[in-house]
Order: sequence, then structure tokens, then C-alpha cells
Amino acid sequence: MSTATLPKLVVKDLDKTYTVDEGGGKLSHVHALKGINLEVQEGEFVSIIGPSGCGKSTLLMILAGLYPKTSGQILIGDKRIEGPGMDRGVVFQEFALFPWLTVEGNIRFALSQKGIPQGKQKGIVDKYIELVGLRGFGKVYPFRLSGGMKQRVAVARALAYEPEVLLMDEPFGQLDAPTRGSLQKMLNEIWERTNATILFVTHSIKEALYLSDRVVVLSCRPGTIVEDLRLDLPRPRDPWDQKFIDYQHRLAVLLGGEEAGFF
Repeated sequence: MSTATLPKLVVKDLDKTYTVDEGGGKLSHVHALKGINLEVQEGEFVSIIGPSGCGKSTLLMILAGLYPKTSGQILIGDKRIEGPGMDRGVVFQEFALFPWLTVEGNIRFALSQKGIPQGKQKGIVDKYIELVGLRGFGKVYPFRLSGGMKQRVAVARALAYEPEVLLMDEPFGQLDAPTRGSLQKMLNEIWERTNATILFVTHSIKEALYLSDRVVVLSCRPGTIVEDLRLDLPRPRDPWDQKFIDYQHRLAVLLGGEEAGFF
């Protein structure tokens, strides 16, 4: 969506190896990611798919600064990343809300962390509550919300302080199909309105095709990039369009067919 020449996110030669204590003084090493090179332009929506256990979520957590990398570089613009930071927003699969705060309070918390003056916070909170379709729920606590509504709050909280990159780790994976479809549509509309830069992990080929400019495919462990597919599909996306179906088949073949049919 942007013609920016400098990538917003750059990953260079990223490797991740875990050391596992098997007991009795025996250590084993698990090579999770190998030689990951990736660039995401400002305003792009890029999805990452791959077989179970290939390192999709590990990659996202490293980019978020929540897991240490073994080697390689991560840059946001020209700034090297070595840990967590407010330049990245993260939405997890679990509904990671503060149960003692209302919808407004959860969103306001992120704004406070970034140092946004209190006098400006209410307008921002109201804007993002409206954006995710939760007008009238600002004073409600998370225990009274459905799973889909909780994830709407999580998206609003992550976007409200305007991070440079939004990282999403299977955010709709725990939702039923109708709710998942509704949130996919919501996210697509938000992305088009805000020009956010999004890196989105999913196990669903159809979800990746519905949302993304590009789909990056990881191999089995150690995860390496085996395909970086730029999509030539009009928006809004039609899952019954022949070109959409052709892309779906191509990606399913790359994944050994195991992911075909999921949305």
C-alpha cells in the first residue's frame, strides 16, 4: 500500500537453536530456524504459514523481542532490534487482556506505557473502540466479553499507540468459524484504513490468501523460507475466484496438502 523505498522490517540471516535439558546431565540442541531473510515494506500485510512445529510462532516471538535469537539481525527501519519495544505491537492467540481493567482501561494502558498524555488518551481510546466495532462496551470487563470481542480489544490495544509494525500470532485460531470470518473482515478493513504494517502468523492457507499482500512459506524444522509469494488478487478477496483457488492449491502442495481446506 506504500511506495516507501526503505523496508519497515528487515530480518537478516536469522537462526534460532534451543538447548534442551533431557535430564541426567544430557543436553540436546533443536535447530528451530535457519537462515531467515525477510523484508516487509511499510503498509504491507505479510502472512507466514508452514507445517506445525516449523517455527512460525518462534519467529514472531523473536521479532517481538520476547525470545532471544541465536544469530542474525532484525531492523525496524534503520534501528537494530534486540528486545521488546513500543515500536512493535503484538496480538497473541490467547486473549491476553488484563482482567482487572475494562475495555477502555486495557486500551488506555498501552497509551500510558508509550507516554501519551492523559488529556489525549480518551479520544484515542474512543477512536479504536469504534474502529473494532465495540462502541458501548468501553466500561465492560473482559469476563463479560465473548472470545471474538476479547480479540477485538486486543487488536485495538495493539494499534492504539501506533506501533511501526503489528505482529499477530494466530490471533483468530481459537475462534469459531463465523467469528473468525467476522474478525478477518474487520482486520482487513482496519488495515486498509490505517495503512498498518502487519506480519501475521496463521496455519490457514485461506486466511493467509484472504488477508495478505504476500504469503511466506516455511519448511519443516529447521524452518527456512521455501516460498515468498506475492499475490495478484483483487480486493475484496473472493475465495471462490479461480485465481484464489489456484493459489490455494499451490500453497497446499508446498505444505504437503495437509493444510488444504482450512479457513
